[in-house]
Amino acid sequence: MRTRTRFLLLVLSILVPSFIAAALAVAYVYRDAQMAQNRSMTETARAMALLVDNELETKETLLLALARAPSLERGDLPEFYEYARRAAPPPASVMVLFDLDGRQLLNTRRPYGAELPRRGASNIPELMKRHGAEHTLVSDLFMAQVGQRHDFAIQVPVKLEGHLRYLLSLGVNASALQRLLERQQLPQGWMVTIVDRNGLVVARSRMPERFVGKPIRPQTRARLAVLRETMFESTSLDGVDSRVFVSTVPAADWKILLSIPDSELRAAPLRAAALLGGVMALLLIAGLAAARRFATRAIAPIEALGHSAKALGEGAEVPYAPAGWAELDSVARQLAEASTRIRHGQTEMEARVAAAIAATERAQSALLKNQKLEALGRLTGGIAHEYNNLLQTLTTALQLAAFSTREEKVKGLIQTCQRTVARATALTGQLGSFGRLQEARVTTVDICEQLRNAVQLMKGSLRSDVAVEVHCEKDVWPVTIEPLQFDVALLNLALNARDAMPQGGLLRLEAKNVEIDSTHETLARGDYVLVSMVDSGSGMTPGVMARALDPFFTTKPPGQGTGLGLPQAYAFATQAGGTLILDSIPGIGTRVDLYLARARDEVAAAPQIDEGAAPAQGSGTVLFVEDDVLVREAVTRALRDSGFDVIVAEDGEAALRLLETASQRPDVVFSDIVMPGQVSGIDLAGLLRQRHPGLPVILATGYTEQQIDLPGVQVLAKPYAIEALVAVLSKATAKA
Repeated sequence: MRTRTRFLLLVLSILVPSFIAAALAVAYVYRDAQMAQNRSMTETARAMALLVDNELETKETLLLALARAPSLERGDLPEFYEYARRAAPPPASVMVLFDLDGRQLLNTRRPYGAELPRRGASNIPELMKRHGAEHTLVSDLFMAQVGQRHDFAIQVPVKLEGHLRYLLSLGVNASALQRLLERQQLPQGWMVTIVDRNGLVVARSRMPERFVGKPIRPQTRARLAVLRETMFESTSLDGVDSRVFVSTVPAADWKILLSIPDSELRAAPLRAAALLGGVMALLLIAGLAAARRFATRAIAPIEALGHSAKALGEGAEVPYAPAGWAELDSVARQLAEASTRIRHGQTEMEARVAAAIAATERAQSALLKNQKLEALGRLTGGIAHEYNNLLQTLTTALQLAAFSTREEKVKGLIQTCQRTVARATALTGQLGSFGRLQEARVTTVDICEQLRNAVQLMKGSLRSDVAVEVHCEKDVWPVTIEPLQFDVALLNLALNARDAMPQGGLLRLEAKNVEIDSTHETLARGDYVLVSMVDSGSGMTPGVMARALDPFFTTKPPGQGTGLGLPQAYAFATQAGGTLILDSIPGIGTRVDLYLARARDEVAAAPQIDEGAAPAQGSGTVLFVEDDVLVREAVTRALRDSGFDVIVAEDGEAALRLLETASQRPDVVFSDIVMPGQVSGIDLAGLLRQRHPGLPVILATGYTEQQIDLPGVQVLAKPYAIEALVAVLSKATAKA
């Protein structure tokens, strides 16, 4: 077998297992992408169910408000009749008041006093027998007797002086839910179907005029009766093979069916698998080409040596041409010397030629053995070593450059290079790796100072005809918040206020201390800081204000609003231990009150970093625990450049072993939180508290849902500046 063939077989013995592993990775990526799709679609179906539930709760809220009408408490039914017609004007809706015997007392679709039937066509009586009349009931779909259209009814109890007196029902046309589906602007091909308890189609995002009121298939209805959430393969009523994701509307026990065509679901995983397969094929071709080139370059000097030996055997003069390989050059030199000695005499030449040939044969045998061993070492160790060193060196250098540069343009280029190096590393060695409030970012702040800083951000988004005033009372309490979320919340509120003042106006911000007693409707008793934003804009109607905090609800034209501004501000306030309260008068303006819980800690001192100063310096020994090798090497070098002695551990278990066996205990432990193995960063800190009570521990994290309940343990959020890290470690070592 030729040496060239042996080289190629050696390369194939390395590449073929990699090729098989890559094929398994393609299958894994395809399966993982499908599972991710299923989870996403399940969440989408659940969100659609919550949207329908919210729509029903809105209707229920209207009924409950009417049930507390003073005219109904006085028994003035004519006045209540007019009030109900204004609240739910026919023919879009109908308000019906029943006595406890099921007799209609008034019906807003008919004149007051006209003769009325006992009950309509809904199944509310059956639901009352099953669940009682003391709760809100939502009927299934029925054909309205008067309007000859598909309706459903919502009924609430009316209690007077603690006793059930009436039953108030609201008849709603199914087209109201149809409009809700149309507003969602689902991707083309997707279909959402709302099905009642009896398996009738209440609303449908595609061809509703054809299918509303029609029953779904019996086998589908049987599946829906078993589980509140499920997923199955089916064919839609209009003949499309789809995967159906099912969720339940809590208020009505209706089902939401999100149908996605099978062809669309398969497209994304196939694209991911095809991309990975293509990369795998390119790598295989590149490896074979490199192997062929290497084999050709390796064989050429050996073949040249053979030609020299042949010429020597024929009595020709052999010139010496170094090939760059020590063993081959040694043999070639000997051949050249032998050919020179041939000219000294025939007899002596024959003897020396025979000796030279024997020496050459021995040298060739040794050379072939050495060459094979050297080729194997170069191929298996050299290629992997050089490639990994190159990639590792580039990665570490780029990280250290990012720590040291202050130019934004350079940082952007460094980040681009880091992403490119990460892709190269993944393609060569890791083909199988495709695919709430953060405690570390929370701080205690002076709300007035934070408010003034936020105003500077807001002014860049406001027009010149909008005047901004800030008023803070003296000695306003500190609050514990995530400052960036506070700024975003104020910016969202300011943008809403700006849009409500097209002709300009006044935007006033206030901050003061308030004490809430036990009588407040939404807040627990305690101390709060009240941050208020008041505008002189157009205000909101009661209907708009009732839905203003609903996600994705907006009164702005399409493309000009997301409907997430007020919900984000509300979520921020609740996370800060308070709430958001709206108050608006049409034509006068809107007031937004943010209640933030008073902080128990003092205001955190802002870090003072001089960008023009030399790099921060420290001293002492740091035990650095980090599982990511790139982060470990980069930060280790940065800490050593800053004056620290660094002991490195790749995970929590290794760190514990080092502490048990090390002759010198470190001055501080700096650890990542999320690491492989049984000991996370939080677990490590807890164990060190027990075994080494006086040893300071600093933790770092990019994101974790674990609660860090370790007093005295400081947490740095990734990415952290090296200057900040050095300052924290220096402070910890000074206390140790």
